[in-house]
Amino acid sequence: MSSLSVSEHVVDDVAHTAAKRRRERLAQWHLWFILVVILGPLVIYPLLQLLILSMSGAHGVSFHAYTAFFSNPETSGVVGTTLGILFASATLASVLGVLLAAMLFFKPFPGAKLVTRFLELFVAFPSFLVAFTLIFLYGSQGSVSIGLQRLFNLQDPPLNFLFGIGGVILAEVVFYAPFVVRPTLASFATLDTRLIEAAKSLGANGWMVAFKVILPLAWPGIAAGTILCFLLTLNEFGILLVLGSAHLITLPMAIYSSATVDLDLPTAAAGAVVMLAMSLSLYALYRRVNRRTGGRNGN
Repeated sequence: MSSLSVSEHVVDDVAHTAAKRRRERLAQWHLWFILVVILGPLVIYPLLQLLILSMSGAHGVSFHAYTAFFSNPETSGVVGTTLGILFASATLASVLGVLLAAMLFFKPFPGAKLVTRFLELFVAFPSFLVAFTLIFLYGSQGSVSIGLQRLFNLQDPPLNFLFGIGGVILAEVVFYAPFVVRPTLASFATLDTRLIEAAKSLGANGWMVAFKVILPLAWPGIAAGTILCFLLTLNEFGILLVLGSAHLITLPMAIYSSATVDLDLPTAAAGAVVMLAMSLSLYALYRRVNRRTGGRNGN
């Protein structure tokens, strides 16, 4: 009887091992299918072609496009404008997003859940819709501008700032602040409220609780949302296309102009590779911070 039981266990182990191997082979086939059928033609091949195009020359491999890109006197101005708008927009959007999340979480009011749902839905809107909405409201011929002009009997519309750096920053702040709200709310939800109550019972005021208790515990989620905001703002194109003036040339607009106006595809590809490297660096930082957030939440 015991030998029969041992034989059954051996058969079960063999069957379990065979089933495990079949699952592993199936998983490998799924991976190869994704790589060859999906990622290959849609992601890997275009990126390789972009890299090859940026290094193509009249006589084979050449870095002339990169040399032309970095030696161009206008490049420093374009990069400076891009970074200036990036840091101004993303910083203001991050601060606004954290403040909104703090108000919704710690100072709930009637309709706070509805506002939270609207902010979640807001991130699904295309960015150029925000730009057009601001034009219809605050443009020189917008309803608010016309209303102020008639109210104060002004000769010219009082609001005329949208088509430039001010309008671009405003639109990006409005559009990307909700992207910071959600991860910040998720980080606040993991806080131990007993620590906050203990700090208040010891006499700490609201600012001390915020900077000494809440921020040190919630900073991974806030940092992840902030980095995501910087990443998305760096790659923004729709708002720049609608509100950017002829004198406001950023890196995405320069790449677009090189490819469509100048028909200089190698230089456009070189700029795209530089921008891709910047985006991947921010994404790697986001993934690292997000892993720390997940680890802390898991603990």
